[in-house]
Amino acid sequence: MDKDFEYLGSIQDYYAEHKTLPSFALIAQLLGFKSKNAVTALVARFRLQGFLDYAPDKRLKPGRRFFERTLAESTVQAGMPTPAFGGQPETLSIDDYLVERPSKSVLITVRGDSMIDAGIFPDDVVIVEKRPMANIGDIVVAIIDNEFTLKTLGRENGKFILIPANKDYPVIRPKTDFEIFGIVVGQFRKYG
Repeated sequence: MDKDFEYLGSIQDYYAEHKTLPSFALIAQLLGFKSKNAVTALVARFRLQGFLDYAPDKRLKPGRRFFERTLAESTVQAGMPTPAFGGQPETLSIDDYLVERPSKSVLITVRGDSMIDAGIFPDDVVIVEKRPMANIGDIVVAIIDNEFTLKTLGRENGKFILIPANKDYPVIRPKTDFEIFGIVVGQFRKYG
C-alpha cells in the first residue's frame, strides 16, 4: 500500500499540470500498469480512502481527500535546529485548514506594500471570508469610493479608521461611510 501513495502523487501531479484527472488507460500508462484490472483495483482503493470519486458522467474526479498534503509530525525551528522525526506523517487539506466557509471565501492577490510590516507582501494571496462586520484589529478588505483596500480596522475618536502596516503610508480616515467586504483569515505565498 505504500506504493499507493506514490501512485496517488503521480495522479495528483498530472491533475496539477492538466487540471483534469487521467483516464483509466492513461493511469495505466503513467504508472506502468500492464492491465486495466490493476487500474480498476487502484481506483477502487482510492475511492474507499476518499482520494478519488466518480462524477455523474462516470469520469474520475478528485475526492474529498485528494488535496490533502502530508503534514510533518514535528515542527521546524526558525532558531536552533531540533531533531528530525521519521514517523508516519499525518495529512492536511490546505482547504480544510485555511477555508472554514467555502461559500463565503474568496482568494485575492495582494498588490502594493502597505501591509508588509504585518507580513503581507505584494503577490501574496489572502483568503478573505466575506462578511460585512469586523472587529477592531482585524485585517480587512474594505471598499472606499468603489476601490478595494487591505488594512487593519481601527477606531479613533469613535470613528472607524484603516491602518496600514507600513510607515510610508498614512492612516485612512474615511470621510464617508465605507463597506467591509470581508476579513483576512489566512494567506499564502509561492517561493521561487
